Amino acid sequence: MHESSLIESLIRQVESHARENNAKRVISIELLQGALDVSGPEHLRQHFEAAAPGTIIENAELRITADPDPLSSGIILQSIELER
Repeated sequence: MHESSLIESLIRQVESHARENNAKRVISIELLQGALDVSGPEHLRQHFEAAAPGTIIENAELRITADPDPLSSGIILQSIELER
């Protein structure tokens, strides 16, 4: 369930940014995943795809890059591409 709460928080953050910028939709989201994060990128992607329908991130491309720092943890939102 840890991933679900991370994705829900991510969606709220992206939706807020999209509203502030009068976006019609989110085209892509880029994340940096810490080396110590217990979930793999595919598991995170599954939670993202399950939570996306009906939100502004529906059909957005999710790009996940592994943080090269071996001591890093957590998920960092690096960029959001919006359609206005």
